[in-house]
Amino acid sequence: MLLAKSIPQRFLHLVCVFCCILSMGCGTQEGSERVVELKFGHVGAPGSLFALSAEEFSRRVEERYGGRVKVNVFGSSQLGGDELMLQKLKLGTLDFALPSTIMSSRVELFGIFEMPYLVKSREHMKKIEEHVIWPALIPEAAEQGYKIIAVWENGFRHVTNNIRPVVTPDDLEGIKLRTPRGLWRVKLFQAFGSNPSPMPLSEVFVALQTGVMDGQENPLAQIYASKLHEVQNYLSLTGHVYTPAYVTVGASWDRLPEDLRAEIAEIAIETQKFVYETATRMDSDFLVALSEAGVEVNEPDREAFERASRKIYEDFSSSVEGAGELVRQSLELEEKSGL
Repeated sequence: MLLAKSIPQRFLHLVCVFCCILSMGCGTQEGSERVVELKFGHVGAPGSLFALSAEEFSRRVEERYGGRVKVNVFGSSQLGGDELMLQKLKLGTLDFALPSTIMSSRVELFGIFEMPYLVKSREHMKKIEEHVIWPALIPEAAEQGYKIIAVWENGFRHVTNNIRPVVTPDDLEGIKLRTPRGLWRVKLFQAFGSNPSPMPLSEVFVALQTGVMDGQENPLAQIYASKLHEVQNYLSLTGHVYTPAYVTVGASWDRLPEDLRAEIAEIAIETQKFVYETATRMDSDFLVALSEAGVEVNEPDREAFERASRKIYEDFSSSVEGAGELVRQSLELEEKSGL
């Protein structure tokens, strides 16, 4: 008792906080049990695939633990863009993030998902996940301090703009096109003849509205949820790249008990089925919605785009160690499965 009285209250408080972190993370009290509260940040707008995916994951975690573990979701870049959220993961001030294209600028081999028309379907993607992502890419990410616990989806990407319908790569000539932050996406659209500029998703609507950018490229779910159809006239179904999204944790992950980490990771993996089913439905529904909103939709000459994409494969395979082998494996998976 005398010892306790002699210790400053501030120090006792810090000790309590530290013990809380080491045990099950800080949280609120619910009844007599401590509630573990975790933060999940993403850039998607309300109603986007990112938002629905993260919210479903949160619901499943809370259901599994009877409300004793909660995942609070912050979308629309509330906690910053992808770059800032990845920094927060490393600092341990954010528990989950959902990066996509930006991973190619953090780990070079993730540039494989910048290769146009590599992924043919979601079934093909599942095989690539099993044979390429888990054995080859995830260890590379871990070396850079990013632990990926599940693979979800951003989606098949298409071009919108205010200048003209895009039928061949020549139609992109001179168009100021927003891209996400990723070296190979910029190189791809330079090869197509446009003038690409990386920009956070949160800034795209205003950039299109004010004419700073003429167009952008995104999955249909992001285009519609971000209301880009309100400031774009043309949608060209290029389907040029399929981008996964990665459920990523950082420094705070190791503060959780091992059994809790294992179960949360399992829930994240199980949520993929919901993500793929939702993405498939959204692709269909939002294509109709965008057309009904007055956006002119066209089917490009895919063969012309594939021809224009060949050099980017050569550059990627020659400049990134191990990239050529991963591309070969991925393409063979499609051939072997008969997709």
